Amino acid sequence: MSKVLVSDPIDQIGIDILSQVAQVDVKTGLSPDQLVQIIPDYDALMIRSGTRVTQEIIEAGTQLKIIGRAGVGVDNVDVPAATRRGILVVNSPEGNTIAAAEHALAMMLALSRHIPAANQSVKAGEWDRKSFTGVEVYKKTLGIVGLGKIGSHVAKVARAMEMRLLAYDPFLSSERAEQMGCHLVDLDLLLRESDYITLHLPKTPETQHMINAESLAKMKPTARIINCARGGIIDEEALAIALKEGKIAGAALDVYESEPLGESPLRALGKEAILTPHLGASTEEAQVNVAIDVAEQIRDVLLGLPARSAVNIPGLRPDLLEKLRPYLQLAEILGNLISQLTGGRVESLNVRLQGELASNESQPVVVAALKGLLSTALQERVNYVNASIEAKERGIRVVETRDAAVIDYTGSLRLSASGPNGEHTVTGALLGDNEIRITNIDDFPINVPPSRHMLFTLHRDMPGIIGKLGSLLGSLNVNIASMQVGRKIVRGDAVMVLSLDDPLPDGILNEITQVPGIRDAYTVTLPTS
Repeated sequence: MSKVLVSDPIDQIGIDILSQVAQVDVKTGLSPDQLVQIIPDYDALMIRSGTRVTQEIIEAGTQLKIIGRAGVGVDNVDVPAATRRGILVVNSPEGNTIAAAEHALAMMLALSRHIPAANQSVKAGEWDRKSFTGVEVYKKTLGIVGLGKIGSHVAKVARAMEMRLLAYDPFLSSERAEQMGCHLVDLDLLLRESDYITLHLPKTPETQHMINAESLAKMKPTARIINCARGGIIDEEALAIALKEGKIAGAALDVYESEPLGESPLRALGKEAILTPHLGASTEEAQVNVAIDVAEQIRDVLLGLPARSAVNIPGLRPDLLEKLRPYLQLAEILGNLISQLTGGRVESLNVRLQGELASNESQPVVVAALKGLLSTALQERVNYVNASIEAKERGIRVVETRDAAVIDYTGSLRLSASGPNGEHTVTGALLGDNEIRITNIDDFPINVPPSRHMLFTLHRDMPGIIGKLGSLLGSLNVNIASMQVGRKIVRGDAVMVLSLDDPLPDGILNEITQVPGIRDAYTVTLPTS
């Protein structure tokens, strides 16, 4: 009989589901050393946020088939280590959607009517109604940053309260936003016009301190901001200064850069700030939902069935997965690349399987391309199971074509994406030993391996451009690992692809495009593995 270890507290209903197919041992509060000692006996591990599943624990789990995280984030699991060992990692991407959305709405209303401060005042024996005069949300403008599942539910409820809805989401089509009653705008316009701003997006290098002193200065002095998403999206020191100086009217935070919240200028603020201890998913219903969701997936995997929310390995037959694995990696890299070249907002994606790849099962390759396309926005929330659904919800039209006649490589993959910022194409192929190569950018032939930091330029093929760009990067202490130029005709248009050892400093793209002959430039950051 299979054995499941539950190392964090979960709702009893999850344990009951697991008990249908396995012996379940609930052992909470284990130290890392204790977990390493006992994990070899178990086929499955179910956790919440308390247990940190390190590479050492994963390597000790010689019988492990699946790790289930009862929640959304998998930051406490070494997913690459699990993937290398062939261990599924599953989560519950939708289990706390309603809870998180409702908490954001509750924070907005509590901030509008000074409810926490008024409650404290009455309990202190006071009756000071004048100090707690609030504002109504009716007919006010709500700016929603991130229209995923949680942001969409906030929009639905806010629309029922007759609020005007603006949205910023570079990975969503205008048509899809309009269907949700939102007007899609750029972030600057949303900051300037919104009476309330609520954040619903992951923490990434791009979203780190997205709300900073500069963006706070663009907001109305009567504006209020809510963050129930991820700590670090708001620069907390800049926010405290803006609130103290009256540059904005209020803020409600449930998440922080460092948790638990330690010494912080936010603590000294009055009724203009509401702080809660990361309660977004803390409802009885959400805890039940995530327990059921993950327990059912563990049960199914132990019975030999696929998991519906795997964050690493797709639910494919082992023989098919082994055959397509190199092409799945190629498709994901190309999807990630074209997402960044198009600026994130993609309205349609054409996936063209060429050569021998055209004779293989295509759906896993298409899904891998979509996972790469959406990963810059959704991070761990997108996987091989939900990528197609996420793309559909964002209004992305997906077209699949095949062309077995293309014989430039044994098998290659071409992606074409279009959106408000234009259209781009990328092609990639596998060389000997399944070595990935990017072989074409916007119909310019190249042959470069993907690297962590890359720079792409569109320029006129003329003497001196390569030297000028190299000198500019050298003056910024950016080291060029490799460089290649692709062109169709001499002295015509060309692309230059540079692999860099370091990321480019902020603002350098403007300087690059000032180099005579360079028409456009794009930076791309690709996964390291």
